[in-house]
Formats: sequence, C-alpha cells, structure tokens
Amino acid sequence: MTSRSGSSSARAKKAPFTKAPKTFAEQVQILQGHGLIIPDVMKAEFYLSQLNYYRFSAYCLPFEQDHATHKFQSGVTFDDVLNIYIFDRELRLLLMDAIERIEVSLRTQLAYHLSHRHNTPHPHLNPAIFGHTGRYQAGIKKLRNEVRDSREDFIRHLDRKYQEELPPIWAVVELMTMGQLSKWFSNINAAQDRMAISKVYGLHETVMTSYCEHLSLVRNIAAHHARLWNRQITKKMKLANQGSGDLLQSFHRLPEADPHLKKLYNTLTMTLYLMNVIAPDHNWKTRIKGLIETHSIDVRQMGFPADWQSRPLWRQ
Repeated sequence: MTSRSGSSSARAKKAPFTKAPKTFAEQVQILQGHGLIIPDVMKAEFYLSQLNYYRFSAYCLPFEQDHATHKFQSGVTFDDVLNIYIFDRELRLLLMDAIERIEVSLRTQLAYHLSHRHNTPHPHLNPAIFGHTGRYQAGIKKLRNEVRDSREDFIRHLDRKYQEELPPIWAVVELMTMGQLSKWFSNINAAQDRMAISKVYGLHETVMTSYCEHLSLVRNIAAHHARLWNRQITKKMKLANQGSGDLLQSFHRLPEADPHLKKLYNTLTMTLYLMNVIAPDHNWKTRIKGLIETHSIDVRQMGFPADWQSRPLWRQ
C-alpha cells in the first residue's frame, strides 16, 4: 500500500500539465494539422462543440498512420471519422434494446424457477440456496436499499402489507440491474438450479453464467455511452461447445491470445441467438446487418470473420 507521502513524492516527479484549453476552432485546426481533410469547417466546429474533442479523437485512432504524432493516413476526411462515431452510437442503441429483453427474460426465469424448485416465494431470503456468503450478504443489503428507496407502487404496497423482510422474488427481481442479476444467478449454489434456468435458453449453465457476467460489462459500457466499435472487452465469455448447431457454427473461435477474441462479434452472435429464443419475431438481425451496410463498416475491426454472413445465425 502506497503512503500519502509516497504518492505525493511520485506525483512530484511527474511533469506538470501545461497544455492550455483550446477553442473549437483551434481544435479543428489541430485536426487539420494532423492531416485530416475537413471540407466544411463550420460543420466540424459544430460537431466538436457537441461531442468533445477527446471523445471524437478515440474514433480517429484507426485512421492514423502514426499514433505518436497523430498523423492521419492520406485521404481521410472528417466525415469518415464521424460516420464511425454515428455507427457506434446506433450500435449501442440496438444492443441496449436486445439486452433489455434478455435482462427481463432472465429476471422472469430466475424468479420462476427458484420459487418453484424451492417451494417458496422468498428463496432470496434463504442463504442456503446461494453459495458465497459475502456475495449473498452484499446482494441482500443491496436489495434492502433498493426496496427502501423504491417509488414503485407495487414494491411500496408489498413492503407495507407483509411481514417478510423483503417482498417476494418475482417483485424484487424487477429492482435488479443486469449486474445484480448476473451476481445472483452466478451465486446460486446448486448447479441443478442454474441448469434449470439455462435450459430454457438451450445453454449449459456455465455458458449462461459466463455470458451474463460478460453482458453486464457490455451493458455498462453501452449505458455510459462509451465506444463499443473495435473495443476489446476485458471480460471474455465462454463459448458453447454443445447445444444449438446454428450457434456453435456461428461463433468465431480463435486462439486465446488473439485480441479479436475480445472484440464484439461473439457477443453479438450470442445475443442474436438469445433474441431468437426469447423474441422469435424480432428484426434485430436485419437491423444490425442494415446498420453495418448503411455505414459501410469494416467489420474486421469488431472481430467479425470474413464469412460471417454465411454463418447460420447471420444468414438471411
């Protein structure tokens, strides 16, 4: 553990930040100085006034020929970078739409199976059903706080009327975020319980557990409006080795060290598979493919294999 004096000493050895803030016009000039072609300066100033230069510059990186000097490749325009930014924003919205459906479905299945398998409306109040004691106590404490602060009429009614410490599980799951839901699911003690829920989706419980943890991170990235396109997701998910042939043949299986394994393709593929299970009439696949086509995206930046459109889940 670093002491305060040690931390202060380390900071003292660092150079002070001396760069002055730049006007939006100056920011445009910097980009032009790096070789970015900007035919409409007023348009560029407007977008930088809304997007933040540092946010925009993250989308410039793949177009640079030299990251040290930020020199752009020849012929790159402001609109080339802006196109990627707009694509990424629309991709986040599409992904959030799917995550909402998956989250609501998982809440339903977790509440249904735990209450029926353990014959109680309050399985969440029985620590024996769950594994890690510390995680269970943290989850219960979080639920207590959520119930206490909730303004939902159904929660307030149940909390006032009944003597149990918390409302029944089919009510409290509606207060769980994807992250909390993932933690409750992964902490279920019996593999048979996790398996009963996972079988609804045609998945092994280890795959479902891994995907939920991964999806929680992806959701947080998307919900905080951070970049998803070309991002490496630090929490990898386990790829299924049994179950739906369409799913198994649609994954992009790569060596563990390959950075493309952390990109978005397998996330989108698993999400599409689950959308087919829980919302068979969706048009999510068409919307994803249309978005990629509209913006002429090089999907290799997202870890897509060259033959992705011929893989079973992605075929028309």
